[in-house]
Amino acid sequence: MRDLALAVVFVVIWASAFTSIRGLVPEWPPLWGLASRFSLVTPLLLAVVWWRRAALPSREDRWRLVAMGMFGSAFYLGGAWLGARVLPTGLVALLSATAPLFVAGGEVVFLRQRLPALAWLGLGLGWLGVAVLGVGRGALAVRAEELWGLGYVLGGAMAQAVGILVFAPARGRVDPWVANAGQAGIAACTMLVLASLVHPGLPPPPSATLLWTLAYSVLVVGGVGYALFFMLLRRFPAASAAALQLLAPPLAALFGWALLGEALGGTDVLGGLLTLAGLLLLFRARR
Repeated sequence: MRDLALAVVFVVIWASAFTSIRGLVPEWPPLWGLASRFSLVTPLLLAVVWWRRAALPSREDRWRLVAMGMFGSAFYLGGAWLGARVLPTGLVALLSATAPLFVAGGEVVFLRQRLPALAWLGLGLGWLGVAVLGVGRGALAVRAEELWGLGYVLGGAMAQAVGILVFAPARGRVDPWVANAGQAGIAACTMLVLASLVHPGLPPPPSATLLWTLAYSVLVVGGVGYALFFMLLRRFPAASAAALQLLAPPLAALFGWALLGEALGGTDVLGGLLTLAGLLLLFRARR
């Protein structure tokens, strides 16, 4: 029951994270917004680690935490935030939730794990849904930026899968708060470098809306949300923990409709249903 409650809270926070992006990207370049978020949340998480007197990771696990920070956080969210400039937040959440498809594929290719037939069916159905999304956007979009947005978000999902796969062997050894602080610090350094290269010069002064959104992103998403994610990684297999994200897209779409007035096209809905069905089959097979 406790694990279920943690999973529900995590899904709500994860879904709201995509909606909160809209408070940042209209004013600041996405990479600077992410760099600010990670830079602000890292000292808070380090303070929690110090207060808890949590053990630091071993030398063997440190490089896994570095990979999680770079790929599982910085590149993953960088792709999502870049895509959110031109795509509805519900669609961004859906494409970001394809990380379990990449995780399962990586386990087969690199870890030589065998998947049951139901899992293969889920993988096929999931990628069919992604293909429908891409074809629909390619046929209906009047701006090439939307296709780039699809690529950014899918690339971010692949990066998160890489981070999860590399970090997975250490998930039972590293304290969740240490993992959260470590990945946030690595992500902050990564995003500061990328933001400086892609968007030279500092962003303009923030508005009140941006400050409130940044505070929510730092305290709730970056602090509580990622701590829950690492707790769930310790309680579930890597693919199963990542598969919890499949519950976030419908909720993110609802938030986008209610709060931002966003709407999804017919191919978005069809592709989304196919992808979510495939993820659900994969999740059931991996149980």
